[in-house]
Amino acid sequence: MKNRLKKEQRTTTAGKESILSSANTLRWEIGEHVHDSLIESIYADANQIASRAVTLPDGKPRFDFDKKLDSLITSRWFGFPLMFLLLAFVFWLTVEGANIPSALIASLLVDTMHPWLRSVFVLIGSPWWLTGVLADGVWLAMAWVVSVMLPPMAIFFPLFTLLEDFGYLPRVAFNMDSLFRRAGAHGKQSLSMTMGFGCNAAGVVATRIIDSPRERLIAIITNNFSLCNGRWPTQILIASIFFGALAPPALAGFITAGAVVGVATLGIFFTLVVSWGLSRTLLKGEASSFSLELPPYRPPQLWQTLYTSLIDRTAIVLWRAIVFAAPAGAVIWLVSNIHVGTMSIAEHFINFSNPFGMLLGLNGVIIIAYIIAIPANEIVIPTVLMMTVLSTKLSGIGNGAGVMFELNEATAVADVLRAGGWTVLTGLNLMLFSLLHNPCSTTIYTIYKETKSVKWTALATVIPTIMGIVICFLVAQIYRLLFV
Repeated sequence: MKNRLKKEQRTTTAGKESILSSANTLRWEIGEHVHDSLIESIYADANQIASRAVTLPDGKPRFDFDKKLDSLITSRWFGFPLMFLLLAFVFWLTVEGANIPSALIASLLVDTMHPWLRSVFVLIGSPWWLTGVLADGVWLAMAWVVSVMLPPMAIFFPLFTLLEDFGYLPRVAFNMDSLFRRAGAHGKQSLSMTMGFGCNAAGVVATRIIDSPRERLIAIITNNFSLCNGRWPTQILIASIFFGALAPPALAGFITAGAVVGVATLGIFFTLVVSWGLSRTLLKGEASSFSLELPPYRPPQLWQTLYTSLIDRTAIVLWRAIVFAAPAGAVIWLVSNIHVGTMSIAEHFINFSNPFGMLLGLNGVIIIAYIIAIPANEIVIPTVLMMTVLSTKLSGIGNGAGVMFELNEATAVADVLRAGGWTVLTGLNLMLFSLLHNPCSTTIYTIYKETKSVKWTALATVIPTIMGIVICFLVAQIYRLLFV
């Protein structure tokens, strides 16, 4: 016992001598500018850390806010429900908060500036086809992208950054590490996946936090399974028309929300499944160890958050989307107005692809809409409505061939879609295909910039498309077997 006490005394003395030596070295290095307060602050910080980390045998445990909050947020029983509730609240706030500004921007860019722009072209004597390409095609495509994409991103990214600055998102990675590790991926992939719910291009950039090149590639390839804000409007509209309408009015909103959340959850499931498959085939390997130091909770810096989210994320991603959407608008107008025989190119393609689309529980209009809308998912619904009116020869709806439009009432949209032969199966498989199809051009370009590889960019584009085709085909066959 005496020997043990002497040993501990020598250890303590040696520790003190080491600390004093370090302090003297620090004093020597700083020179004349050192103050005793500096040394005292070092001891004070050490004492504070020790008081939080060590509980003395005869002392009472101190209340620690971080520990209490961590015991709840990282709990095995409460961690995941809290995470889903918080993220659901963020998504709800994003969708609900974006409705009014999106409508205002669309009113300005589409209802006000589009007619004015057309009148300017007419005033200067522009040929009808040039007016159509630039005003009805290019301008409207950019207008829809800005009105649909800007408000959700301007809400989602600041909220996401606030959670990141507060210290919550590292806890999300901690909670989901076990799931991604079992899939052969990295726990931090949960953060890039969550960022993908705002924008897949931003989610791909967010994979930079993953150090392992193999696991970063897995995160990049699978990020498209997160429903980006360009696909939320399609999901919500179709779910409300084909599923919410089947329920009593009091439950319609709940059923619609449940259908959309179900598709988003299915995307997380596919993320894990494809990550598992890649980690055992093309990107074979074991998940790397994940040492995560949970940062202390701290109040976010509001101005820095707004700058980071609005300038570094929203503005850059939106600009890329606009650049890719402009030529898509021109193509939409051209294929709708250039005729071969008695029909436009778009009508020929719709008739040609319709048997294949019907096999998948879709139709030719959806096929051509998703091909043309590769630059931006935001223009899918306006393109679908315009192409449906064009192919069914509906009168009194829209502003002519090649002019994308939206309708204010969901019932009016439902009437147009049902006139085009849409059923519950069409709505269901459109929601699935909206989840499982190729990334938009902005995301494809971002994947190439991040990987510097045509191979991995092509793979990230092909995998979800093939999955979408196969799953829609299987769902269509099962649906027809059970209900037709």
